[in-house]
Amino acid sequence: MSDPPADPTAPTLATGGEALVRALAAHGVTRAFGIPGTHNLEIYRHLAAYRIEHLNPRHEQGAGYAADAYARVSGRPGVAITTTGPALLNIAAAVGQAYSDSVPLLVVSPGMPLRHPRQSTGLLHEMRSQTEALRGIAAVSHRVSSVEEIGVAVARAFTLFRSGRPRPVHIEVPLDLLTAAEPAGPVRTAPPASPATADPDALAAAAEALRSAARPVIVLGGGARGAAAECLRLAEKLGAPVVTSANGKGIVAETHPLSLGVSLHSGAVRRRLAECDVLLAVGTELAESDLWEPLPVLTGTLVRADIDPAQMYAGPPADIPLLGDARHTVRALLDALPSVPAPATDTVHRAVAALREERNAETRSEDAPLLPYLAAIRSVLPADAVLTSDSAQCCYYGAIPHLPVAPEGRYLHPTGFGTLGYALPAAIGAKTADPARPVVALSGDGGLQFSVQELATAVQLRLPLPVVVFDNGGYGEIRDEMVSRGDHPTAVDLPPVDLPALARAYGGHGVRADSPEALAGALRHALNTPGPTLITVPLTPTPAPVPVPVPAPEELPR
Repeated sequence: MSDPPADPTAPTLATGGEALVRALAAHGVTRAFGIPGTHNLEIYRHLAAYRIEHLNPRHEQGAGYAADAYARVSGRPGVAITTTGPALLNIAAAVGQAYSDSVPLLVVSPGMPLRHPRQSTGLLHEMRSQTEALRGIAAVSHRVSSVEEIGVAVARAFTLFRSGRPRPVHIEVPLDLLTAAEPAGPVRTAPPASPATADPDALAAAAEALRSAARPVIVLGGGARGAAAECLRLAEKLGAPVVTSANGKGIVAETHPLSLGVSLHSGAVRRRLAECDVLLAVGTELAESDLWEPLPVLTGTLVRADIDPAQMYAGPPADIPLLGDARHTVRALLDALPSVPAPATDTVHRAVAALREERNAETRSEDAPLLPYLAAIRSVLPADAVLTSDSAQCCYYGAIPHLPVAPEGRYLHPTGFGTLGYALPAAIGAKTADPARPVVALSGDGGLQFSVQELATAVQLRLPLPVVVFDNGGYGEIRDEMVSRGDHPTAVDLPPVDLPALARAYGGHGVRADSPEALAGALRHALNTPGPTLITVPLTPTPAPVPVPVPAPEELPR
């Protein structure tokens, strides 16, 4: 006698771990970053069955940065898995960076059991409240209370990623729910989001302001990346110089005659902003982290286009707020400006070129040692290459303003929050997001050592990954700030480390490039060599490491 047919209305039983992985797969997740631990093994058990590939960096902070860069390059949310307590706190810096840079990062972790007492019991990795800790950093920290709620929490996270300014989300699943088999409920997925459209009256007012502007300027931030083509058309129609934030780098090709690149920190450019009659800011905070000082007092009309309503009042409030999706908003402005008289192109281009030269002259002497090396990097890389960056002088004084990027390329920098150690794990995430694209990490010797262990991850994955390290013997920026204050430099000069040898010890490759030509040659070789290649560029004479004498056995203490 055969078994009776299964009841299609019967609830599906699943553990919390399977319900979580099932929900991730339903949202198109195919890759996650993280480190397994005692408390999250039930999540790992189900990854392969749902065809989610797992990559294991050597530290949770590295997992967060890799997932962050994976999201920026792939256009899909990055997912990181941690265990409880210290592992979750290890990834907190990456969550803060993703919040600052508007990156859709989903962190999932176990948590204390549902009925765990408030009084500490000494359970492994116990802390008072993981959700309270992450709630102060992420956009949302959601502790579920049933297996069925897990699918709802994941769908909510992806809805938040799609429907506004994307920011990181944390989901905590109590330990007992991870292994409990309960009704999981139907598979829930985030609904498709319709792009928000700015108010028609505000669009008309903005179009009129731009139509009558004699000295317009456009500032683009990371929120304008989806509107690159439209922003360029608008700039050309208006004859407006284009300035970007670090997150907006390359939205308009930095070799375009209207581009001033990343130069909000330039005194010459800030003066131009103060004097323009209309400033159109698209998807940017106009933040001090990009300006390096407060925004100058504006004498013209400020038009702000942003998906985040809070940005209409952050810093200088918008005179004309355009709340909506950047692409739809800029398209609407283009449609409303058919009658703008064509600017005198040659005159505009000459004026922008003069302003660009004035900008460059401000820091030419300080930046001069870096410029030939940056030119060498640019000469080797194709236009679609991805560069990842660190909070290092070679990046914010060098590559960000002086290494041109086009829309087909990407430059990923930890803006705002300003974490150290981002470049190397981010390069791993970027390379796994798009293996066919060349990826290069740029860092300093101080910042690299925050995450240098991720060389092992790149070796394990056999990623052809150049890691260019500009070595100034420690924390150069802080050293310079101490000197400028008249202080004696303290704790900023690091003992020299043979970083190429360290890369070789991990199983990768390492060389020293003492000239731009040597750097170009090392880069070409590294891009075609499996595994990471660490290329040190010495900026100051660095003495060779002093060997540590190994005591003879009879000299060891007993």
